[in-house]
Amino acid sequence: MSQSLGTSHLEALLESAQLLHASLDLDDLLKHLLRTVMGRLVVGKGLIAVGTESSHRLALVRGFPKLKTGEIFDPNDAREAGVHLILPIGDESQPIGYLGIGRPAKGDVDEEEIEFLNALLGIAASGIENARAHTEAQQLNHDLDQKVQELRALLDLVRGLTSAIEPEEIAQLLALTLAGRWAVRKYGIAAWKEGHPSVTRQKGFELTHIDEYKDFIDSMQESLRIEELPEGNLKESLLAQQAQIFFPIRSNDLSTGGFVVLGARPGKLIYSEADHEFGAGLVAQAAVAFDNSWFIKETIQRKKLEQELELAAGIQSTLFPAAIPRLHNFDLAARNRPARQCGGDYYDALPVAANKPTDPHLICVADVSGKGLPASLLMSNIQATLRALLGRIPSLTELAAHTNELLYATTPSNKYVTGVLLQIDPVSGKCVYVSAGHTDCLLLRANGEAEWIRATGTPLGLIPMMPYEEQSFEVHTGDIIALFSDGVTEAQDIKEEEYGEQRVADFMRGIAHESAAVIVDKIFDEVDRFAGAAPQYDDITLFVLKRTEGTVS
Repeated sequence: MSQSLGTSHLEALLESAQLLHASLDLDDLLKHLLRTVMGRLVVGKGLIAVGTESSHRLALVRGFPKLKTGEIFDPNDAREAGVHLILPIGDESQPIGYLGIGRPAKGDVDEEEIEFLNALLGIAASGIENARAHTEAQQLNHDLDQKVQELRALLDLVRGLTSAIEPEEIAQLLALTLAGRWAVRKYGIAAWKEGHPSVTRQKGFELTHIDEYKDFIDSMQESLRIEELPEGNLKESLLAQQAQIFFPIRSNDLSTGGFVVLGARPGKLIYSEADHEFGAGLVAQAAVAFDNSWFIKETIQRKKLEQELELAAGIQSTLFPAAIPRLHNFDLAARNRPARQCGGDYYDALPVAANKPTDPHLICVADVSGKGLPASLLMSNIQATLRALLGRIPSLTELAAHTNELLYATTPSNKYVTGVLLQIDPVSGKCVYVSAGHTDCLLLRANGEAEWIRATGTPLGLIPMMPYEEQSFEVHTGDIIALFSDGVTEAQDIKEEEYGEQRVADFMRGIAHESAAVIVDKIFDEVDRFAGAAPQYDDITLFVLKRTEGTVS
């Protein structure tokens, strides 16, 4: 500081220094500095710009209408606007700001006043630095406090989500967390996953026609202000209800979708970028929780279904005969392999009257429409019906007609049964049959000639009051009857080519010398060989009867 400053200047500097360092409020400090200078020099115009080395902005402007607070300070523009004197605040090479004043009333600023101003601005520089540091510290503390609050909110939400099982609980937790974080009174949440009911929570909003927006919302990837949404009914509806911010709900695999909308914050506060990021983080946690909740529901449902299917499969296995009856002059074998845990194919061998090897027996192979549990339930129905009617009905045609009426009356219209009912006299070899819309079955003569057991009526349970025709043939030594479901002839390879009737006949000719049990096993192996890597789409059932004149199987 120059020795030439007078006592009055020194006293003024001391007083200003005390005042400039007494406050850590930057705005108050700058106002005091500008008032001191303007009062000291008796000028009606002044400005202060503060900032960094590369850029300064106008913090205070008095009397310069062309200059606006907040604008970047440019000395040339300032001079054009009427600024008479511009002095740096702090180190001239790296000033923290600038002071500008208009022309004093006395005309100009003398050297002593400039020296005073430089001394004053040097003192003010340290005060400004202190005030800025204090302001930055306050902002950092505020930001840290915000982060702590956000972290607590996130942890509270995560703790709640870990114990929430139902999607409705998750939606409620998310709604309360978001509403509490920003003290909003209006919110709306919708979440969905295919195969599950949609979940909604709303307060102050009416979320309607959600299904119309699902595809549109699923394509969104980030939070938006409502006015940033693409034009459409959704945007119009939310704007009309004064929604402010929109968060999409999306799981990693995109199976879970939804959205969150929030109303205005109190005090006309806006949602900052940090608010967008924090809200998106909360919503992302909720999306995972929604996904897990629905996955748990699916797992429980699947386990329950598996248990039911396992029970049904166990019950169904008891519907097949525990052992194939022994018939005089015949070798019998049968096998069933469902495409699923529960199948819809059925076979049986029942005595018509007395249960002796020489007495007539009814051989049945049936195929229920559909697969899985519904088909297996209908399969049990046909089994019970045949066993209840057999012996009370004098002919196969009447047995088929009565069975048709009972099934039609007790089953849905889209469920029916194809089947072949074959009554065989073991002693004479005479066979009488009715085929209710069933796939063609094979009678392979001992000489290799193939005859086909064709349908003689419509499927059982499909159309009421339908007549059935009875056909007959005789089997002799070496003849083989193969009754099977369409799972044999319609088995497909990876090229979707079917096995077909001709392959069945050709293959059986090559194994006709084998026992009935071996024939059954080899046909199953052959079908599997043909299908290769292709999955089994339909149940496979095969019943083989081979006449072995003079022996009892």
